[in-house]
Amino acid sequence: MYEVCGEKELKVILALDPGDSISGVARKTDENRETIRRVVHRLEEAGYVAYDDGLHLVDQTIRDAGLEFLKAAADTSPPSISEAYVLPQFAGMEYAYTGIDAVYVWTRGGYQVARDPGDYPLFIAVQESDLDAWVAFFDRFRIPTAEERQSADDLDGSIQVIFEPRPQIEAEMVDGRPVIPLKETVAFANEHYAHFQSALDMLGRMYDSVDTDANYRPTNVEF
Repeated sequence: MYEVCGEKELKVILALDPGDSISGVARKTDENRETIRRVVHRLEEAGYVAYDDGLHLVDQTIRDAGLEFLKAAADTSPPSISEAYVLPQFAGMEYAYTGIDAVYVWTRGGYQVARDPGDYPLFIAVQESDLDAWVAFFDRFRIPTAEERQSADDLDGSIQVIFEPRPQIEAEMVDGRPVIPLKETVAFANEHYAHFQSALDMLGRMYDSVDTDANYRPTNVEF
């Protein structure tokens, strides 16, 4: 009964969507594929996970219990920045990283606008119809949310989530993370060229479809 109660087993149970592959779950949880393969094998042997045209949970209630455990754990040990990036995978709702996080994802972590670890906003596009549910989800982990960045002086913790509500979510997957399309990301970076000139150069080298010709436009936008 206790053999599958480890950290990685919990992450797989929470991140798994019906039809996922082992590689897909590994990317979602930011774990090594071989590690996740062994974890999935243990979960299959224990009867929690089955394979039928992709992986799926045998009983959804174990995922609900896992979320409750994670909520209780967050009361003692708040999520780190890296953990906060994984948390949305557990919500069971559509989303996509946007804004400066879209640049971060599309550059595969190669470019990061300076963000103080003590004042760290995450930018996520969500469906308008899911906004209240997203607020409730992050409330479970005591992570403040808003549609505009809040002053760090008004918050107890270092992490906040900034929602960009949209009628529909158009997302692409990059290293297991849903993110707004590359074209939209480049347009955002061009709009704030002073902050993202280096990122645009990087994106131009990484993707043939990216046109990095942009005129310098100073900006006072604060992220």
